[in-house]
Amino acid sequence: MARAVVERALRDHQQGQEAERLALGMKWLSLGYVFTTPIGTPLDPRNCTRLVQDQCVAAGLPAIRLHDLRHGCVSVLLALGVPPGR
Repeated sequence: MARAVVERALRDHQQGQEAERLALGMKWLSLGYVFTTPIGTPLDPRNCTRLVQDQCVAAGLPAIRLHDLRHGCVSVLLALGVPPGR
């Protein structure tokens, strides 16, 4: 089940990114990244951290580091019975 959720999220992301690419045409920088800015350039990790922290605050939660979400995800997956290391 978890795999299907991730696959669906990645497909949805790919479709959105394709729309951005088509809208920009030759201005899109095709560098082969999966997660990019709206113009195709690599994401700056600091911007990702700021985005997560802003969303936490907007939701009334304490701001956490982006890396902390990884640990939280692992805890949830383990609780769902997903074997580690996959």
